[in-house]
Amino acid sequence: MSGSEVIGVDLGGTKVAVARLSGRRLSTSKITPTDRSSAEAIIDQVTSAVQAMRDEQLDAVGIGVPSVVDFQAGRVISSVNLPLADVPLRDLLSDRLGVPVFVDNDATVAALAEAHDENLKMVARDLVMMTIGTGVGGGFVLGGRIYRGATGGAGEIGHTLIAADLTDGAGAPKPTRFPQEGSLEREAAGHALDALAVHAARKHPESKLGRLAGSRTVTGVDAVDAAHEGDEVAQDTVKWWAQRMGIGIANVINIFDPEEVVIGGGAARAGELLLGPAREVAGGFVVPGLGRRTEIRVARHGVRAGVLGAALLAVHELADRDAPAPTEVLS
Repeated sequence: MSGSEVIGVDLGGTKVAVARLSGRRLSTSKITPTDRSSAEAIIDQVTSAVQAMRDEQLDAVGIGVPSVVDFQAGRVISSVNLPLADVPLRDLLSDRLGVPVFVDNDATVAALAEAHDENLKMVARDLVMMTIGTGVGGGFVLGGRIYRGATGGAGEIGHTLIAADLTDGAGAPKPTRFPQEGSLEREAAGHALDALAVHAARKHPESKLGRLAGSRTVTGVDAVDAAHEGDEVAQDTVKWWAQRMGIGIANVINIFDPEEVVIGGGAARAGELLLGPAREVAGGFVVPGLGRRTEIRVARHGVRAGVLGAALLAVHELADRDAPAPTEVLS
């Protein structure tokens, strides 16, 4: 890895962040608002941002996008916040930039970043990333490499079920629209905490949430802030939400038995208010014997995880995939 010169691009719905990774040093990101007017506008913007960042040597570019990506084809399959559906992003940008370009899901590359410490040494070969914000996404690093699944869409943790109603007569339950009833995303994403905060404010008008509700609609962010400040109603509200997350964490531990489960996205700001109850509940739902070596923590790389993970994606994909991951041993 010491000789790699790559650029990482975190291509989001609101901003494009670009940084250069030289060996083990990540530059300061250059950030611009995303031009979402068309796919061509986005391609032009990414091309210009990379050209402005590149030096004489550039080995590859890695890009993380909030989309379902066919990694082998380098094509965006579907994208909610960007006009990139069915766009062969890898080939178009490779032609423009004259270097290999690798495109993957943003939560997947964030998981790769979180498998590394501050010195960019890989410290977790088996890691599950759970990104919790408006929705619930995820990414897997297994055996020191990104795991994408057969179609490239692995990591949809938000659509695992943590509560299913099986009492509606005989036969299999009928699926509904996504996110499904009882799914982790439906029950524990940001909007779920918003709803819990509104309910708590109505039930406890004397609480801080109740007083805030007198002038505006309260949100999950308000609940977390009030809980950090010691408000008991808010703390109970966040705890209830965190317990739901704990069932989702138990699911991924039962499936993967990873070294680490990492919580990223907006939920990470809750810190121990989330981790404490989530750990306790997860422990009760994990199969005995599993999870003994699993650390449950919040993300360490914060806002730079996306661009760092995109750069590390390029480093890993340039390396021989049959050899040990290039960041496992410091050079």
